[in-house]
Amino acid sequence: MSFQEVLTIAITSYLIGSFPTAYVIGRLHGINIFEVGSGNMGANNTARALGFQWGLLVWLLDGFKGIGALLLAREIAAHHAHDYSSAAMIIAAIAVVVGHNWSIFASLITGRIRGGKGAATATGTWVLLVPPLIIAICLMLWATIVFVTRYVSLGVLASVAFVSAVMIGMVILKEADPVYVGYIAVTAMIFYRHRENIKALLTGKERRLGDRAS
Repeated sequence: MSFQEVLTIAITSYLIGSFPTAYVIGRLHGINIFEVGSGNMGANNTARALGFQWGLLVWLLDGFKGIGALLLAREIAAHHAHDYSSAAMIIAAIAVVVGHNWSIFASLITGRIRGGKGAATATGTWVLLVPPLIIAICLMLWATIVFVTRYVSLGVLASVAFVSAVMIGMVILKEADPVYVGYIAVTAMIFYRHRENIKALLTGKERRLGDRAS
C-alpha cells in the first residue's frame, strides 16, 4: 500500500471511531453523558444513566464503527495485486479505537480530550479478524464473568485479553498474517483506558452491574 492509502485508512478510521454515539443518545434523552456517572461516553455508563436497552444500543452502534472502519480499509486495499487486506484492517482497528478513546468530536464538545474506553468498538473489529467461534466463546466468557461477579469491566478486560491471545496463537500457528500481532496495541489501549477500573477492582470499589449513575 502507498503512504497515501495508509494515511487515508488511518484518518478515516479515526474519524469513524470519534463519532460520539453515547453523547448523541444521551442528548436525545436530555442528559450530557460526560456529566453523569463516570463521565465516559460508553455503553456501560449509558446503561447506568438511561437503562440497559440504551446501553445495549450504544454498544451495538459503537461496534458498527469498528466493522465499518475495517470494511472500508479492506476495500481500499482490495485493488492491489498483493494482499494487503490484513495490514489495512489492523491499521483501521488501531485507528478506530484511538478515535473512540480520544474522540476529536467529544473533545470539541467538551473543550478537553475525551472519549470512551474502546471495548465495544474493538468488539466490532473482531467480526472481520477472528472466526465466529472465537467471538461466541468470548461472549460466553464475558457473560459468565459478569453473571458471577457483576463486574462489567472485569468481563471486558478478560474478553479483550482472550481475543488478543487467540490472535497471537493464530500467528504462531501460521493461520493469520504476522501483522495481526499489531492488534496488541488495541488491547493495550483498552487496558490503559480501564486503568481506574483496574484500581477499583483491586480495592473492591468498582461499580457493579445494576448500579445507577449519579
